[in-house]
Amino acid sequence: MNLYSNKQTWKIVLLVIALITVAISLWVSNSTVQKVSDRERLRAKQWAEAIKKKAELVEFTDRAFQQLRGHERRKIKLYLEATKEISKPVTGNVFPDYHFPITIISENKDIPVILVDGDNQISGYTNLDFDTSDLRKIYPELTKKELVKKYEDSLLILTTVWEKKHKPFRIEVVKGLTMTSFYTDTKRTIQLEKERDSLISAFNNELINDSKLIPVVLMDKEKDSLISSNLPKEKTSPENLEKTLNSLEKVNEPIVISFGPDQQNWLYYDNSDELKQLQFFPYIQFLIIGVFIFIGYLLFSTFRKAEQNQVWAGMAKETAHQMGTPLSSLMAWIQLLETQNVDPSIISEMQKDVERLDTVSQRFSKIGSETHLTQTDIRLTVQGVMDYLRPRISQKVEMTTHYEDDPILVSHNKQLMEWVMENIIRNAVDAMESKGKLDVLIKTVPERVHIEISDTGKGLLPKQFKSIFEPGYTTKKRGWGLGLSLVKRIVKEYHKGKVYVVHSEIGKGTTIRVSLPLK
Repeated sequence: MNLYSNKQTWKIVLLVIALITVAISLWVSNSTVQKVSDRERLRAKQWAEAIKKKAELVEFTDRAFQQLRGHERRKIKLYLEATKEISKPVTGNVFPDYHFPITIISENKDIPVILVDGDNQISGYTNLDFDTSDLRKIYPELTKKELVKKYEDSLLILTTVWEKKHKPFRIEVVKGLTMTSFYTDTKRTIQLEKERDSLISAFNNELINDSKLIPVVLMDKEKDSLISSNLPKEKTSPENLEKTLNSLEKVNEPIVISFGPDQQNWLYYDNSDELKQLQFFPYIQFLIIGVFIFIGYLLFSTFRKAEQNQVWAGMAKETAHQMGTPLSSLMAWIQLLETQNVDPSIISEMQKDVERLDTVSQRFSKIGSETHLTQTDIRLTVQGVMDYLRPRISQKVEMTTHYEDDPILVSHNKQLMEWVMENIIRNAVDAMESKGKLDVLIKTVPERVHIEISDTGKGLLPKQFKSIFEPGYTTKKRGWGLGLSLVKRIVKEYHKGKVYVVHSEIGKGTTIRVSLPLK
């Protein structure tokens, strides 16, 4: 019978089933996460397409704005040429044809123009919304001449503002007379510029202010210039931008957004916080389940061990109780035999066996009860077991002991420790099939004493080193596998010590060590 082996098999089967269940659950969860991830990628592509359409609108508006501005610049140049033609002096009796240039000048109804001569004096202006009547409201105390001077000074200041935005035209009207024409945008151009800037602002806000949008970074074709992003500024700073792009590229492959044949941008994007949480959710879920299962296992294991201890203690005490009556009877029969003419050696051996049975009875009675430890010489306890077993095992087993000359005082219960030694030695003899060498070594190390029992038996596999101390494990055809499990219980629970296999080799033997604290 090998109860422990069957238990281990069931543990492995249940573990495999649990692992398969976890694997299937993780696969289902990951499939769900992948579907959500695909939807987010589709959403990013749709957003990119929408941005593309808005960008095309921005580009179209900007192109229209630039075309209108170029048209106005050409119109101003033509206006100045017409002004130059009108300013030509009359030669002889031939008058120039002023009709065409005057027509050009009169058609300028919208472009604001200020003419300044070589002495930086205002020569003329047109299409201005502001005149001297507006200044009269501000400076009522000024004379007309002073007011005109104030107005002209204001126009000169205005030309410096216009010059920063539009390069003025300079023409030589006649030799020695140069006129400079300053101009600015028309109302229509200004309105178109505002609309273009509004579209650009809306384009950027689409990235920055959309709280539902996943983290994105929009780069130019060369991937070295940031167009826009809704990430924190520190992540898109020049020193951190490359690192951010690399991390985003590891998560999702960038999407190419084409704004034209030579205008391609790269959209880098990250998973949403919800998707990241969903990715870790299955693992967190199984971790929590695992913790609950582990806690439940510990609780049930504790209850099971407590129940086993109660069963062990109850069986042990009942065995000790049942042995009391026949022991008393045997003692009486020995006393009767002593009065008869019986060989004293026979009576002596019978007396030893009765005493041994009494010792066994005491051992069982101590299981489950508070054990009293006495600091005595462990050498005497071990040697007593060896002396008892020597005539009771095969003469083909060579038994030797090795220990120090000085007493080795260890706190232990003599009866229980004898039981430990007897069980280990009997198992060793069985492993040798009653033929071989058995050696017991007692040695002290700092704070502990080691009792090592070595045999020349069959040996053990490494996977059996711990199994042999489990209840129900046995390599014999007959047996319950309780001897070494009882040894472990006595050493560990009652003496706070350890028992384990030090070394074993198939066909050469095994060494088991019982380690006890010196104090």
